[in-house]
Amino acid sequence: MNTKLIRKYNVPGPRYTSYPTVPYWSDAGIKPGDWESTLISAFAESYDDGISLYIHLPFCESLCTFCGCHKKITKRHEVEDPYIETVLKEWKLYTGFLPVTPVIKEIHLGGGTPTFFNPHNLKRLLYGIMDEAVVAEQVEFSFEGHPNNTTREHLQTLYDLGFRRVSYGVQDYDPRVQFAINRIQPFDNVKRVHEWSKEIGYTSVNHDLVFGLPHQTKESIRDTIEKTNKLRPDRIAFYSYAHVPWIKGNGQRGFNDEDLPKDDEKRGLYELGKRMFYENEYVEIGMDHFALKSDGLYEAMQNESLHRNFMGYTAGATKVMIGLGMSAISDSWYSFAQNEKNLKDYEQRVEKGEMPIFRGHLLSNTDLMIRQQILNIMCRFETEFDGSEKLLQQIKERLSELEKDGLVQISGRTIKVTRAGIPFVRNVCMAFDLKLHEHKPKERLFSQTV
Repeated sequence: MNTKLIRKYNVPGPRYTSYPTVPYWSDAGIKPGDWESTLISAFAESYDDGISLYIHLPFCESLCTFCGCHKKITKRHEVEDPYIETVLKEWKLYTGFLPVTPVIKEIHLGGGTPTFFNPHNLKRLLYGIMDEAVVAEQVEFSFEGHPNNTTREHLQTLYDLGFRRVSYGVQDYDPRVQFAINRIQPFDNVKRVHEWSKEIGYTSVNHDLVFGLPHQTKESIRDTIEKTNKLRPDRIAFYSYAHVPWIKGNGQRGFNDEDLPKDDEKRGLYELGKRMFYENEYVEIGMDHFALKSDGLYEAMQNESLHRNFMGYTAGATKVMIGLGMSAISDSWYSFAQNEKNLKDYEQRVEKGEMPIFRGHLLSNTDLMIRQQILNIMCRFETEFDGSEKLLQQIKERLSELEKDGLVQISGRTIKVTRAGIPFVRNVCMAFDLKLHEHKPKERLFSQTV
C-alpha cells in the first residue's frame, strides 16, 4: 500500500452511481412531459430486455448513525398499510401511461429496512406490483434484510415470490464499533438468517461490511472478516464509510471525528480486508465488491455484462429503472427523476394523481457520452473514448498525474485502470466528469475518494 498516493489522491469525490451526479443535475429540474417522453422512448427501445424496479421502503425502528439513506424512524407499524397503498397507486400512474404492459426483469427492495414490513404486507405489495405487469422468465429479485428482524417467514415468503438474492447489513462485529453507530447486532443473529437463507434456497447471499467506521482497528476488521469467512457469503460489499455530516446532519454525529480512522490508516483497513478476501477465494468486482466465482456477479464481470446504477453493481443492465416510493430515483438512461424525499409530500402528490417527482435531469448528448465512459471505467476499468479529440486531450491532461503514478495506462483513445489504480477508480472517473470541472463545488458535497 502506497501511503503517499493515498494522501495525494484522497480528495472529496462522487461514487458515480450516476452521471451527472445528483448535485449537478439541472437547477431547472425536469418537466413531467420530458420525463414521461424519455421513459416511453427507452421503454420502447428496450422492451424485450424488460425493466428494473427499485422499491424504497423507508421505515426503520432505530437510527444507525453511519447511515446516509433516506429513512423514517418509527416503531409504529401501522404505517405499513398506507405506505403500501401509496406505492401501488404510484405504480398504477406508471402503468397507466406506458404504451404496453411492462415486463419486469429485476426488483430490488431497499430502505430503510424492508424487513420492517411484515411478510404478509410484503406479499401484498409484490402481488400488487406483479398484477400490473408481466414477469420475465429469467428474473433477478433481491432485497435488503436486517439480521435483527428478518424472520424465516420473511425469507420463505419472498423466496416463494421469486427472490433469490438477499443482502444483509453487517457493517462490523466489534461491540464498541456497533455501540458508536447504534447498530447492536450479534454474530449469532447474522449466522441464523444466513443459514436460513441457504436452507430455503437463496442462491446469492451478500454481506455488507463497512471500513472507516469509528473505533475500527485492524484487529476488529480482522475479527469481522474471519467471522464473515466462516459463513462464506456468495458476495461481499466492502464499503468505505462516507462521513458527510454536513449533508446528513445529526444522523452522522453519534461519535466524534477523532474516533474515525484517518487516510492511510483507513485504507490499511481496506487492504487488510481485501487480502483476507483473496485468501478465501473471493474475486474483486468493480469497486468495493467481492464475489465467489460461483456467483452471478463474477460471471457478469467475465462476460462484460456488469452494470452500475443507483442500486450499485448488478449482474445485468436494463435501460429503464423505475423507482417507487419516497425519495426513490428512476432512470430512463436519457433522464433521471427523484421522488419527493418527505413522506407526507410524497403521499399527498400521489393521492392527487401526480408523479411525485421533485427534481431530475434531462441528459444532453455530451452527458450521455460521458455517462457511458464513466460506466465503462466503473464496471470494466477500461474505456475506448468516443468523444471529440479536444475533449480527449483535456481528459488526458487531467489523468497525467495518475498516469505518471502508474494508476492508468493511456494508448491512443484507450484508457485503462491498472491493478494498482483500482483503489483510485473514483479519481480516474473524476477526470471525465465535465460537470465537476465546469462548476467546482464551493462547499463540501462528497465523501473522500479513498
